[in-house]
Amino acid sequence: MNGAGIRPAQGPAPRGAVAAGGDPLMEAVSRSMDEAYAEAERAAHKPTVLVTGASGGIGRALAKGFAQAGYQVAVHYHQNRKGAEEALADVFGAESAGGCYRADIGVAGEVRAMVAQIEQELGEVTHLVNNAGYASQALFTAIADEEWERMFAVHVHGAFFCCKAVVPGMIRRKSGAIINISSVWGQAGASCEVHYSAAKAALDGMTRALARELGPSGIRVNGIAPGVIDTAMNQGHDRETLDGLAEGSALGRLGLPEEVAAMAVFLAGGQASFVTGQIVGVNGGFP
Repeated sequence: MNGAGIRPAQGPAPRGAVAAGGDPLMEAVSRSMDEAYAEAERAAHKPTVLVTGASGGIGRALAKGFAQAGYQVAVHYHQNRKGAEEALADVFGAESAGGCYRADIGVAGEVRAMVAQIEQELGEVTHLVNNAGYASQALFTAIADEEWERMFAVHVHGAFFCCKAVVPGMIRRKSGAIINISSVWGQAGASCEVHYSAAKAALDGMTRALARELGPSGIRVNGIAPGVIDTAMNQGHDRETLDGLAEGSALGRLGLPEEVAAMAVFLAGGQASFVTGQIVGVNGGFP
């Protein structure tokens, strides 16, 4: 198995297991157990979101944002176990349930096994956020075949595999929401990032097409195209480059991971019930 789930202890005794019998102490115990039972009942009906790539900057903000909004959160990671555990600590800090789950998102069998474990431990995945990804800069002529294939494996194939794993359950329930985290470069294109731009553009196309196919089943599919966000992924740029990118936005600054997460939580919720097939820019007016 490729990962281990972590979740808070649950399972209070059934309601009425302690008879109060007029004893004040026993009445207090009974009330406490009733409250615990009710809390467990509420937890059982909480929606469960799978956030892929949740060990990084935007992913961690997504995990925390969904936990604060009342979701159980499955925190996916591939290599950064420490980052995933930190994200899970944020989930528990928001008094929600969750777990860490490892998989190479570009391998179909690992994704299927991961989702099976999540559903065994947290219940059916009601919401999916395809966030796993990475950036790479290279001249087009210097991009190795293997790097091109890996870029698409993570950004496109991974989203496809995750959707394949959770969509049947969503169709059966006639409800669900999928959010694909894309990039402004998928729309505008970026020099020296042709492979990254192409993969994100493919993800946008998948988002729009899948929204049309799943709409009749009550499932919404949207994308978010962040601009330049202040995360470790962009720290490879020098200060001068980052300042130039900030100046290129209408707001004159870099975005924050929490701003992307806020949009994702909105798109997942009931207030966005008539929003599907959209690629929403969270970019500060860039470029």
